[in-house]
Amino acid sequence: MLAFLRQNAPWLLAGMLLTFSSSFGQTFFISLYSGQIRAEFGLSNGDFGGLYLLGTLASAALMMFAGKLVDIYTPRQVGAVAMLGLAIACLFLFAAASLPMLVFAIFLLRFFGQGMMSHTALTAVGRWFEATRGRAVSITNTGHQIGEALLPLSVVLLLGVLDWRFAWLIFAAGIVLFAIPAMWLLFGRDRIPQNPRKSRKSNPVRQWSRAEMIRDPLFWIASFGYLSPPFIGTAIFFHQVYMVELKGWDLSWFASGFSLYALTTLIFGLVTGFGVDRFSARAMLPFFLLPLSAALLVLGLFDSPWSIPVIFVLMGLNGGGFSTLFGALWPEIYGVRHLGEIRSLIVALMVFASALGPGVIGWLIDYGIPLETQFLTMAAYCIVTSGVLFGVSRALSARALQESMAATQEHKPA
Repeated sequence: MLAFLRQNAPWLLAGMLLTFSSSFGQTFFISLYSGQIRAEFGLSNGDFGGLYLLGTLASAALMMFAGKLVDIYTPRQVGAVAMLGLAIACLFLFAAASLPMLVFAIFLLRFFGQGMMSHTALTAVGRWFEATRGRAVSITNTGHQIGEALLPLSVVLLLGVLDWRFAWLIFAAGIVLFAIPAMWLLFGRDRIPQNPRKSRKSNPVRQWSRAEMIRDPLFWIASFGYLSPPFIGTAIFFHQVYMVELKGWDLSWFASGFSLYALTTLIFGLVTGFGVDRFSARAMLPFFLLPLSAALLVLGLFDSPWSIPVIFVLMGLNGGGFSTLFGALWPEIYGVRHLGEIRSLIVALMVFASALGPGVIGWLIDYGIPLETQFLTMAAYCIVTSGVLFGVSRALSARALQESMAATQEHKPA
């Protein structure tokens, strides 16, 4: 592992920097300002959730077209543009004086932050690494966990001494002055893919196009599982201020749980990376939703403040497994030739699900549906979906075996 880190440090660090910087466009971060934003613009939970939905849906639509730029330009070029766009998004939120400007700022934050920066990092790593793809993806994803560990409590402390708008001005300056130059230096040269040992698990015979993937029923069935954490996790974090008030918890105590969440996500992400390299992403697919279902059961059944660390650990187990598993799954089953284009659709669907979650949960809150009822319903959905994914895993493995056997027959001498 140490030799792997030494040999690939520039590319892994650049990927981590991109995923860390994407935090400014992630729901867990933006939602920390939801109370101030709702108060300043006179919005209810449902109103703000609807505006967030609108801005995020627009970013998902644009991702469908912009995501394939990673197949055309280098990660260095795309990453620099994405970081500059994120800095501009921070400036727009700092200056937002009307609802249309607020929605546009959310759109920019979600597109450049959640969308393009994570997409660029994971597409590059998925293409560059093969036999060690699981480890590379898990290490790249640690940027997300570092952001989740450091930023929430920092924001809570910052809000105590600084107006929320000026905080976004500081974020923009930090991206321009530090993040962009560091990323440009680290991505100084493109990594030539290396494959010291062929991996039958991650080297598909067939290189799928996005059009072919869309016609694959297994992709859409698997998406019922893939889209669950973005929908559910984003909704929970987006409405965390309301949930904390409802349960009578202290916000700073809840925010401190993000450090535990990030640590759990980091550790389990690395464990999942080794598991993917050992067993394949296909084999691990049915298990990643089980910790999330357990977290939802705890949220729905318990109000004690001591349930907070349990919830964050369970969600961290899901987060680490989800990020690493799906960073490796798509190149494993669909190849790397059109990976940017393929992931642009996948990321767009993820962004759509993450947009739908806060809006739907917010509207249900406004209509009087208790949060506990919503959490228990989502837990049941995750359990049922895990069962479905067992069948998907077996079907994907059978298809990979058939393609491998067919390729072997084609290359046999006549």
